[in-house]
Amino acid sequence: MTAAPTAATDQRAREQSRARYPDATGFVEDADGVRVFYEVYGNGPRTLLLLPTWSIIHSRLWKAQIPYLSRHFRVVTFDGRGNGRSDRPQGPEHYGVDHFVADALAVMDATATERAVLIGISCGALWGSVLAADHPERVEAFAVIGPATPLAPGHAERTAFSDRFEERLDRNDGWARYNRYNMQEDYLGFLEFFFSQMFNEPHSTKQIEDCVGWGLESDGATIADTMSALNLCRSEAFADIAARIACPVLVIHGDRDLIRPLAQGAALAEATGGELVVMEGSGHGPHARDPVKVNLLLREFAARGMAPASSGPRPPRTWARARARRRRALFVSSPIGLGHARRDVAIARELRVLHPDLEIDWLAQDPVTRVLAAEGERIHPASALLAGESAHMESESGEHDLHCFHAFRRMDEILVANFMVFDEVAREGDYDLWIGDEAWDVDHFLHENPELKRAAYVWLTDFVGWLPVEDEGALTSDYNAEMIEQIDRAPRVRDRALFVGNPEDVVPARFGSDLPEIRAWTEKHYDFPGYVTGFDPAALGDRDKLRAALGYREDEQVCLVTVGGSGVGGALLARVIAAFPEAKARVPDLRMIVVAGPRIDPAAFGVDDVDGLEVRAYVHDLYQHLAACDLAVVQGGLTTAMELTANKRPFLCFPLKHHFEQSFHVRHRLERYGGGRYMSYDDDGPAEIARAIAEEIGREVVCRDVETDGAARAAAAIGELL
Repeated sequence: MTAAPTAATDQRAREQSRARYPDATGFVEDADGVRVFYEVYGNGPRTLLLLPTWSIIHSRLWKAQIPYLSRHFRVVTFDGRGNGRSDRPQGPEHYGVDHFVADALAVMDATATERAVLIGISCGALWGSVLAADHPERVEAFAVIGPATPLAPGHAERTAFSDRFEERLDRNDGWARYNRYNMQEDYLGFLEFFFSQMFNEPHSTKQIEDCVGWGLESDGATIADTMSALNLCRSEAFADIAARIACPVLVIHGDRDLIRPLAQGAALAEATGGELVVMEGSGHGPHARDPVKVNLLLREFAARGMAPASSGPRPPRTWARARARRRRALFVSSPIGLGHARRDVAIARELRVLHPDLEIDWLAQDPVTRVLAAEGERIHPASALLAGESAHMESESGEHDLHCFHAFRRMDEILVANFMVFDEVAREGDYDLWIGDEAWDVDHFLHENPELKRAAYVWLTDFVGWLPVEDEGALTSDYNAEMIEQIDRAPRVRDRALFVGNPEDVVPARFGSDLPEIRAWTEKHYDFPGYVTGFDPAALGDRDKLRAALGYREDEQVCLVTVGGSGVGGALLARVIAAFPEAKARVPDLRMIVVAGPRIDPAAFGVDDVDGLEVRAYVHDLYQHLAACDLAVVQGGLTTAMELTANKRPFLCFPLKHHFEQSFHVRHRLERYGGGRYMSYDDDGPAEIARAIAEEIGREVVCRDVETDGAARAAAAIGELL
């Protein structure tokens, strides 16, 4: 009897965004009617078959590898029977090594894969080894991570309980959970224990959380059946299999692996004449905890022996002596909103004043690329390879609601994929300087892989510290602790760290209960160029002339409604539009201009031929319109709010719910400057908004001046590195 997966239990159906989606999907079916789901990515000259591991997790375990490898190879994955979108046949007789080998061959046939490089992890070593030994004509090479092979003894405690797997025990803790009855009766407890052992490195909360979630797509009885079948694999038979493997073999094994000891990986490498790479300090899942290094190892191994892409003559190559080279910088600008783009362009402009020969390439995504293109900046073609961070944030949002911290955590595979793009661009570009404005992927993975740093590196941000908005304090503290440890361990990675603001703009809070105070730590590790608006309000000239130039009449009061460059703000725009009739009644000369931005369709609001109300799409140089308006209604993003504050314009501010940066960091700064009136999306409907518009429009604003030389000061600090 076979149980099929359902939408209710398929976590993958609930996942909202990936770094890379498959180009083709399908099922194969065996003689017993068991269906196995597969995916195909890319179309490279060589195929990599990423094998399933134990059915406790499915093929999403390769999420950090697929985007990178599929840019260079054709990649095929499949869910092992018992999890994911594959069927869950009942009984150990359906989960033998031969079943997984047959499934792999069936997937290769269905995808027209004549030969492939096999890549496996843990139990994938069993079916990968049999496939390589018994079907050498189908296997070009074999790489395996943390192989679960019986060529050497396992960890003593786990082995002892494995030998008693079918017995009912009088305890359910530690490795005693590794037992048929305990699995079935407390499956969640088993998963939480097992994956805490698999990811025993500090700061592994996300990897554990992922794997527990994937494990819950199966059930204790099914996983117990798979284990009963795997326990039949003995060392004598496997030694003969390993001896018959003739293809190149790569074994990657962590020396702190608590699931499978390093001796098992070393034995497999020795038995096959393969290469052993020991990852010091790593556990059983380095593909997830150290994905950059594993990705580079796998690509290098899989590419061995490949014929050149073209048999024709190679194009000429050029090398320039150091004195003949122009200075070059790679600028990575965060795509989450448009605020980074304007300040980064301003800093780049000032850098060129200091170094007129400086060439700047931009690695960026929509909507930032729209600003860059309008400014005539050079966008690196590899930008097209970046996975969508802004789109991910939109997919995580609700009605005026974005749990920013959790959305960031769930962006992990996108960050890995985008760092791999950055690394390739940086390797090939011969840059003198890298600048990352909240380029979280670059900063995190450079600190995890400091040997990859090949240029001076500058980090910019306008906030420091993840802060909890509900009960995630343990998680935010863990993320903060990891960042602090990274800076302490590798201080040379950041040649400059610039906080876009002043010391007083840093929140008066702690990174965690037992961690430093944020402001004191930031003052020690950052320089402060002041805020960067990207413009000087005085340079805008007479406000009446500016209004006239932008098409605003003297006899109208202009209310500008904008939610920045992301697609998260549609609900707020709709609510303010609903407030327009009453606001117009209160302010007869009101003209409301709603700026939908580059990622929201203006037609979605159904506004047509309403006197005094218009909806526009993306508006370049929006800061000029903000300076000219009589009132603005905005979300809680920092850039727009500070532009309004710098121009001393009144505005209503609606921070997104659960958005820690808008709720704490931005609010602290705005309260210090005295800018804006805070509103609540939950409490303030159209009537309250209309009343607030009438009260605030045209009001004289008295607030702290915003410095105008921040871009020049930031450029001066950065320019020293050139």
